[in-house]
Amino acid sequence: MNRPLTAVFAALEALLVVGIGVGISLVPLTLLWAVQYGLQIDWVVFWRASVDIWLLGNGGSLYVTLDHVTAASIGFPGAATPFLLSLAPLGFALLTVLFGVRAGRRIGETPHPLVGSAAALAAFALLATGLTLSALYPLARPSIWQGVLMTTLFFATGIAIGLSRGRAIAARMSARFRGLPAHLVEVVAVSVRAGAASAAAVVAVAAVAVAVLMVASYASIIALYEGAHAGILGGVTLTIGQLAFLPNLVIWAASWLVGPGFAIGTGSAVSPIGTSLGPIPTIPILGALPTGDFAFGFLGLLVPVLTGFLVGVAIRPRLLRVLGEAPRGRMLAAAGLGIALSSGLVLGLLAWASAGSAGPGRLADVGPSPLLVGVFAALEIGIAATIGLLTGAARGSTGSGTAASR
Repeated sequence: MNRPLTAVFAALEALLVVGIGVGISLVPLTLLWAVQYGLQIDWVVFWRASVDIWLLGNGGSLYVTLDHVTAASIGFPGAATPFLLSLAPLGFALLTVLFGVRAGRRIGETPHPLVGSAAALAAFALLATGLTLSALYPLARPSIWQGVLMTTLFFATGIAIGLSRGRAIAARMSARFRGLPAHLVEVVAVSVRAGAASAAAVVAVAAVAVAVLMVASYASIIALYEGAHAGILGGVTLTIGQLAFLPNLVIWAASWLVGPGFAIGTGSAVSPIGTSLGPIPTIPILGALPTGDFAFGFLGLLVPVLTGFLVGVAIRPRLLRVLGEAPRGRMLAAAGLGIALSSGLVLGLLAWASAGSAGPGRLADVGPSPLLVGVFAALEIGIAATIGLLTGAARGSTGSGTAASR
C-alpha cells in the first residue's frame, strides 16, 4: 500500500469513528422526531442536538441561553441567564478512544504508519470542525476551539495507544532509551505500569459498587422513570443518555473510595463521611445515589490502600531480579514514588474528565475535585505500595542472611 492509499484508508477510519459517534444519538432522536413529534419540528434541531451531545461527550463545552418560560419551569436560580454546559457524557469519549485504538492498530499494520496517523488526525479534525460549525445556534452555541481540539485529542489518544502496541513502533521507542541504565529504565516502566494498574483496580471496584447500588436502588430508579412520562421512545432515548454518563458515575464512585467524593451541585457532598444533597435533577440513574451517613463509610478507603500494598508485593520479585546488586532500598522507594505519581495522575485526570458544569446556578459544580482525588490517591496508593515493596525487600534480605549463615 503506497502513501496516498494509506492516507485515504486512514481518513476513512476517522470518518467511521465520527459517523458512529454522532449516529448513536442521532438515530434515536430522529425516530423521536418522526414518531412522537410527527415530523412537525425542523429536523435540524435534532441534528444540532446530536452534534452538541457528541461534542460534549468528547470534551467540548456548550453555552446555553434558555427562554424565560423554560427557565421558570426548571426552577433553578440563574436559569434565565446564559450558562456553561461542560459535563461530558464520557461514554462518547470512551468510544472515540476505543475506535481510535482500533484505527491505530490498523494504521500501524500499513507500510507508512506516520503518514496514516497524520491523515487520520487531519481528517478527524476537519470533520470535527465541520460538525461544530453546523451546530452553531444563538441559544446553544458550542465552543469552536474545544469542539475541534478536545475531540481530536481523544481520537489522537486512541491512535497513540493503538500504534504503541505495534512491534515496530515499540522497538523504535525502546531504542531511544538504550543509553540509560537498564535497571533504571525497568524500574520506571514497572512503576508506571503498576500505578496505572492500581488506578484501574480502584476503578474496577468502583464499577462493581455502582452496579450494586443500581440493583439496590431499582425501585427508586423505576419511580423516577415513571415520573418522567417520556413514553417508549423517550424512555429509550433517556436510557441511552444515561448509559453515556455511566463512566462518569464509575469515576465518581472511585473518587468516593479514594476519599474526597464528589458533588452534585455547589455546597453538596457525597463522600465516605456522609452525603449532603440539595435539589438535584430528577434523572432516574441519580436515584442510585447513596443518602444519609455511613457508619462504616471510611472502610471504602481500604480499597486504594489494599490495592497499593498488593501491587507493591506483586511487582517486588521482578524489581529485585532487575536490580541485582544495585542499591535496592532507594530504588524500591523510587518505584513506590513512581507508583504514587502515576496512580494519582491517572485518577486525577479521570476525575477532571468526569467533572464539569451541568446547568445553571448551583449545578455549575458537578463531579469530583481533580486535585484532591489525585493527591489522595497518590498518598494512599503510593505509601501502601512503598510499604509492600520495602517490607518484602526486608523479608528477602533477612531470609538471604539466614541462609548464608547456615
